[in-house]
Amino acid sequence: MKKLYVFLIMLIALCLVSACNSTKSAGTNANTKNSKEASATDEKIEIKFWYAWGDKIGETNKNLAKMFNESQNKIHVTAEYQGTSDELEAKTQAAFAAKNAPEVTLNANTSIAVFAKSGMIQDLTPFVERDKFDLKDFNPGLMGNSYVDGKLYSLPYFRSTPILYMNASMLKEAGLNPTGPKNWAEFENYLRALTKEGKTVGMTMPVSTYMFEAFVAQGGGKILSDDKSRVAFNEKAGVEALAFWKKLKKEGLIKVPGGEDATKVKNQDFANGRAAMMFESSADLSYHLGVAKEQGFELNTAFMPSDKVQAVTSAGTNIVMISGLDKEKQNAAWEFIKWMTAKEQTVYASSHTGYLPSRFSANETEEMRALYKEKPQFKVGMDQLQYAQARPMAKAYPEIMKIISDAISRTLLKDDLAPQGALDAAAEKANQLLQK
Repeated sequence: MKKLYVFLIMLIALCLVSACNSTKSAGTNANTKNSKEASATDEKIEIKFWYAWGDKIGETNKNLAKMFNESQNKIHVTAEYQGTSDELEAKTQAAFAAKNAPEVTLNANTSIAVFAKSGMIQDLTPFVERDKFDLKDFNPGLMGNSYVDGKLYSLPYFRSTPILYMNASMLKEAGLNPTGPKNWAEFENYLRALTKEGKTVGMTMPVSTYMFEAFVAQGGGKILSDDKSRVAFNEKAGVEALAFWKKLKKEGLIKVPGGEDATKVKNQDFANGRAAMMFESSADLSYHLGVAKEQGFELNTAFMPSDKVQAVTSAGTNIVMISGLDKEKQNAAWEFIKWMTAKEQTVYASSHTGYLPSRFSANETEEMRALYKEKPQFKVGMDQLQYAQARPMAKAYPEIMKIISDAISRTLLKDDLAPQGALDAAAEKANQLLQK
């Protein structure tokens, strides 16, 4: 009887242990299941955003990506610096070929056709139509390079126009109006008054296709024909623009730095008072205002001087989506692009760099009005935008730019090389590229 009693006690204890273990196991399984479900729910879509340029521009790009990540909990963007605009595009092309390109990147506005026609970037039209995204709020002066063959491949992001930067202190000392010259004739007079042999030069101006485009437009000309089948930069407006530059260079009224450090030398010349003026992107205004303050001179900005018409070209980068993404990544990339080009972010980018507000609504905010009041130099680029023209976007244009730049450099260096002959030879090479 005693043995039977002990056996029953042991059997009951065994059952209790088994039940506890079963309950504990079930609880563990349930917790594991819930944990996995929670993890799946909390998992964010990861995308990369590649950008160019450092200093204020790079800092602004990085901050914007961080702000986007903090604004929602579904998408996480990793922003990565890739060097200059040319380096960024070369890396993007290589990454696309290797199937590891970033979901969102930046294209120079002259390169959008190259990337679109090569199938590397996504047509954004379906997303715009689906979301009834308002394109009318974007300034038309910045939208010209957004379309390829009638399809929207990009949105204006960090865009600018070249403006005239002036050391107003030097202008006043020379008895000149510090608001700046209005046309080419006045521009030449300013250069003569500001140039002091062996001491200062009126302007420091490296060879730039971007600036040449603006001068050609001011003469009423074009770089390419309307149908993009041939070049037009060797016609009257282009020849007159280059002849004007050659005259200024020959008479020592402008300095033309060359080589890889040309831009650096230009900035140093202006900062140190060795040059009184320079043409520079409105995007670099924050930087140069800081330099002027450090160096103790007043910096003014003005429209580029006009010739037959008031005209300027708009440069910079547009934001694009890489093609071939799955739907989840596409939607995430589009949400990021929409956010980055929204009014609030446009205001932030403009006020921290000098890039132009791409949206009318951004330009009308209290923040931008306050900035224009405090620093009227910022408003010049925006006001000039009404005269902006789209830059050429033929697939071969990046190569053509190098041909034009080489022709300008040789013309300025060789006294016996006539502008017409140099541009005709460049046109012959460029037309061959257009016909490929």
